[in-house]
Amino acid sequence: MAKPTPRFVCQACGALGPKWTGRCESCGEWNTIVEEAPAAGPSHARKTTGRHVDFVSLAGSAAPPPRTGTGIGEFDRVLGGGLVPASAVLLAGDPGIGKSTLLLQAAAALAKSGHRVLYVSGEEAVEQVRLRARRLGLADAPLELAAAINLHDIAASLEAARDAAMVVIDSIQTMWLDSIDSAPGTVSQVRGAAFELIRIAKASRFSVVLVGHVTREGTIAGPRVLEHMVDTVLYFEGDRGHQFRILRGVKNRFGATDEIGVFEMTEAGLAEVPNPSALFLAERRGNVAGSAVFAGVEGTRPVLVEVQCLLAANPQGSPRRAVVGWDSGRLSMLLAVLETRCGLRLNASDVYLNVAGGLRIAEPAADLAIAAAVISAATGTPTDPGMVFFGEVGLSGEVRQVAQADARLKEAQKLGFTAACLPRRVARGNRPLFAPEGIALHEIGHLGDLVGRFAGKTTKP
Repeated sequence: MAKPTPRFVCQACGALGPKWTGRCESCGEWNTIVEEAPAAGPSHARKTTGRHVDFVSLAGSAAPPPRTGTGIGEFDRVLGGGLVPASAVLLAGDPGIGKSTLLLQAAAALAKSGHRVLYVSGEEAVEQVRLRARRLGLADAPLELAAAINLHDIAASLEAARDAAMVVIDSIQTMWLDSIDSAPGTVSQVRGAAFELIRIAKASRFSVVLVGHVTREGTIAGPRVLEHMVDTVLYFEGDRGHQFRILRGVKNRFGATDEIGVFEMTEAGLAEVPNPSALFLAERRGNVAGSAVFAGVEGTRPVLVEVQCLLAANPQGSPRRAVVGWDSGRLSMLLAVLETRCGLRLNASDVYLNVAGGLRIAEPAADLAIAAAVISAATGTPTDPGMVFFGEVGLSGEVRQVAQADARLKEAQKLGFTAACLPRRVARGNRPLFAPEGIALHEIGHLGDLVGRFAGKTTKP
């Protein structure tokens, strides 16, 4: 029998190589190549006769997938309405952010509603999970616990539990498949364990939730192919020193992507925040220069959040740009537009930008609010405390329209704002924008108009 040839696998992207190298040629990561022995198997493939696959017409209709609510509204919102039977969910986040706490609360709530829920922990003993449950006031929930890492034992137990509605695996990096000759947490083990668990979930019609660790770069530890294997990918974000937590959906085959759920970490666990806009603006002071309120949309939910900017003199010639909660590259572009198109000199100042509340903004509609905060800090003039900002800024300084303006304005009206600074409407067949009662619209077409408002005069582009 020929000696099995070892293979070298990148633990960051899963790429295979014929020999060990210090740097992966696929993803560029250093010191991630690990030698893994191939799985034992026959030396030649058996010839089998497959059955024909049935093809159907594209035309047809199907009912929406049934949902099982967990009892936690914010969690169900991000899932698209609840758990779908025979689905696989991947929940990822930094260590200590609250992934286990969130899933324990969701599993306990679902178990109290009469469903059978299984919780398998590979990182903690049963007594540790019980201790957390008592601290959260969930000790009386009919939740079934197990502490195991051998996937064959877990698979045999899950195949016998045909009446389970939800199974939690905490975490996928601790699962060990004895048919794969490598340590738990490696690419082969994570891929093999996830495939086996998803196969059982599809066959037994229960929802499986896999907990995944996040690397220091913010990506899910293990192969990226794991994201393609599951139906839903959720990221649990936030600063461990901050009380807010954001549950963000980045992939969902049964619902909208980029949906968010907001939680607050308390002594009794994670508490839902049904109105995050009011919470993000609770400590806002409207008479300080360098502050502006952005009317954003996360998934289907409009969210108002405060953007803060601070300028500090730096005559050394190498100004610093520090950003929390926004794209640093987009800030550099916006500062270049303000200097080149609007004549605002910022090359001798350090720029510090912060999105209050721990929320991370990704949509381009925040450009106008960021620009308003920067201009306010540069001129020392506070923004109107009753005004919200939204709009995309182009490289020539023009302010472009963004989607869902109606929802942004309605959220601003609900929280008591009286004005909105937004892009100028153009005659291109767009449907008319009706401002809610009590909201005055201030439309601008160029970023120079905004600079002119703070300078007390009208600046034409």
